[in-house]
Order: sequence, then C-alpha cells, then structure tokens
Amino acid sequence: MEGYFRIGTNYYKLVYQPQLDGNIFPVIVPWTRQAIIDDHKKDALESVKRYEGFTVIPSHSNYQYSVKNFYNLYAPLTHDLTIEYSPGSIPLTLSFLNHIFGDQLELGLDFITLLWQKPTQMLPILCLTSSERNTGKTTFLNWLKSIFQDNMTTNTNDDFRSRFNSDWALGKLIIAIDEVLLERREDSERLKNLSTAKNVKPEAKGKDKVEVRFFGHFILCSNNEDSFVLIDDKEIRYWVLKISPLQSVDSDFEDKLLKELPQFIAFLNQRKISCPKRTRMWFTPEQIHTSALDKLIKGTKVNLEKELIVTLDELLKEYDLQEIKFTTEDLQNLLRDSLYKTPRNKIIEIIKGKWGLKNINSSYFRYHHSIHPGTNEWQVSHENIKGRCYTFSREFIDSMLKC
Repeated sequence: MEGYFRIGTNYYKLVYQPQLDGNIFPVIVPWTRQAIIDDHKKDALESVKRYEGFTVIPSHSNYQYSVKNFYNLYAPLTHDLTIEYSPGSIPLTLSFLNHIFGDQLELGLDFITLLWQKPTQMLPILCLTSSERNTGKTTFLNWLKSIFQDNMTTNTNDDFRSRFNSDWALGKLIIAIDEVLLERREDSERLKNLSTAKNVKPEAKGKDKVEVRFFGHFILCSNNEDSFVLIDDKEIRYWVLKISPLQSVDSDFEDKLLKELPQFIAFLNQRKISCPKRTRMWFTPEQIHTSALDKLIKGTKVNLEKELIVTLDELLKEYDLQEIKFTTEDLQNLLRDSLYKTPRNKIIEIIKGKWGLKNINSSYFRYHHSIHPGTNEWQVSHENIKGRCYTFSREFIDSMLKC
C-alpha cells in the first residue's frame, strides 16, 4: 500500500509537508498499526512495504529510497535533474558566489560541487565572517538550503553544544551555525573532531545511542571576525572568508537567485572539479589560507592573554595579596581546567615577550585553601616552594585589566 511502511517492527507513513517557500518535502512520520486498520481495514496491512531497518546513504543524482531493503533516511531532493545546463544562464548566481569567495571562486565552486557530487568527502570548515551588515552571509545559507533542502540544517550555538544531537548528527550533509560564538575550548575541539570523524553516536531523548556513519560538513557564519571560535596557529581545518557588504540592496535578490537554481543544479551535475584531491580534506592548507584566518588565530592568542590576566586577578583577590608568584608550570596547571589548552611556549610568549617580565630562581609561597583543625573552617594556607618564578603585582594586573 503506497505511503505506508513497516521498518523493523514499527509503522510509518510518508507525508508531504508544505514549506513556507511553497515547496513540499516528503517526511516519514511514525504511524500506528491500528490507525492503518481504522483507515484502510485490516487486510491493508498485508500490502504495507516492509524494511529491515534504517540506513543513511547520501546521493543527489542517483538517489535510492531503499538500499538492500533498508529505508534510506537521507532526504530525496525535489529538483528536476533532467534539465540540461545552458552556458550563460546563471550570471547572478556566479556573481553572488564571486562576492562570497572572491579570488578563491574556483575553490568555492569546487567546494559546492564536491558537496553535490561527492557528499561523503571530508571538507574544511567553511567560515564566513564580517562585522559589517548586509554582506549576504545568511543569504548564502538560505541559498544552500534551497539546493540541499532537508539535508541541511541551521543550528544555534546551544544546539551544537547540546548532547541531544540526533537532529543534526544523523544524516545531515550540511550543519550551519549562524551567528556562531563557540568561545570555549571544548567547543572548538568538538568541532575539529567532528569535521574529520567517520562515525558518531547521535543521541535523542529517551533513545539509546547507536554509532552511525557521519558525513556532515560545517559552515559557520559570524559577525565576530577575530574570536568566534578558538583555533591555534597550526590549524588546517578552517577556511575563513571575510565577506564585504553587497554593493546594492535588492529585496528580491533571493527570489532572483532561486529562478536560476534549476540551471545551477544542472551546472553542478555536469561540472568537472578543477582542483585535484591533495589531502584528506581535498584542499591543502595553503590553498584555503586567508588573512581572515590569520586574524582569527591572532584573536585566539589575545583571548589566552585575557584568560591569564583574569585568573591572576581572581587569585590576588581570593588570597588578599598584593603580589603573587608562579612558575610557568604553575600557570599551566592553573589554566588546565579553563577554556584554553596552554602550551608552555604560549605562556612564555605572553609573559616574557609581551609583558616584559623576567623569572628568577628563588623561594616563593604557593597558596591554597585548607580547613583549620580548630575551627573546622576554610583558611588560606601556603607552602614554601623553590623554582624559577615570575612575580605578578596587584598594580601590574590592575593596569593590564584596563588595557
């Protein structure tokens, strides 16, 4: 019977959900055995198609609803793939992509072509940044959504951080985060790991985690050019683009892009990728390197300095001191549980190179809290330690806080 399925031991119905843009997307929703009997009589159950379970096999030009009797959760697209591409038919689209990718337009076209033709290929994390308005970042996300439809999702920062991730980790080709601000080190580590992960364990409320193949690609958009995510100076996974404002404002711009979409889909179907595969993420770090990436790396270093200043300020206040001394190793341990991984050379670079402080070999007090044996209350205690330590005065830290 058309429209109904039994997948494993559960029943489902294929419904066609209308969208705000006028499109209709097929969606499979849970159904009940009794509802089918009520609507179509008991004999109808015999003609319900049966599948062994779910799978996720992405394809855009050769989509299959089922693979080896497993129902494919990758969403079918509604595009007409019989249309042939006519050269010169997508001038507005190419102009817009030139605005987004600039002198890296060919790489940008390769990036989108790879998403279409080779959806399981690992790709760099594409980041669109600009502190200015009307740049087209959100328009780009909306345009990609029109191409890949229900196989793309746009999340918030909280969505990404949530442990309940089945809505985007299971079967989505593109995971976009608009107005992204992932300033925690654990955020950036998770993002990096997912960008090269082959498998994940999506988690939904009330359901067991099951490991599945992961082929998601992340696209980040931010108005914060220098600190929307923390990365180090050896990072190779990010492709960061600074987007300029559009030269003119056209309220019908997105509608005009959509009119060219059928021809652009035909273009993607026949386009040959210009850049050969050179790394596991296809492109080399040199190919996708930009000045916007350098700015983001510099911003991360600045954040580490701020974290160090705030930590020292808190300790001076906590122990009611006018100065406090630490070795480089002490500072690494202090920051170990903060948002930042702190290599020794980075700490020295800030303290010696930027702050101009020198370490000397001497005895110093290492402070901590302990319980007074007589009163059973917390007290400030210290132990005498020897090592090459830096001295941080109250006056110096106050001056750094004002910078």
